[in-house]
Amino acid sequence: MSTSKEYMQFVLDQLEEFPDVTYRKMFGEYMVYVNERPVLTLCDNRVFVKKLPQVAVLMADAECGYPYEGAKEAYLLNLGDDAQIDALLPMLVEHTPLPRPRKKKSE
Repeated sequence: MSTSKEYMQFVLDQLEEFPDVTYRKMFGEYMVYVNERPVLTLCDNRVFVKKLPQVAVLMADAECGYPYEGAKEAYLLNLGDDAQIDALLPMLVEHTPLPRPRKKKSE
């Protein structure tokens, strides 16, 4: 089951106070970017956060799961916890590198 457009919009609504939030659809799922950094993965109408050492204490009580087969284990974000989101997103932006530039296709 892939993530619905309605759920994607719900997630964006939860993040509306953060500037420069964008998303990209990938293989029926979504990647959410903040300040051009890929910080959240949406799979099967669930929000996953990469297990970074810098967010381990903040996410200590979070459930974990796998966004898709073959993926590394990630934290599941509770979108109902505004205080956690407010603390988490700036940390993710600070500690998540910008994606590498894509190579242009040769003609």
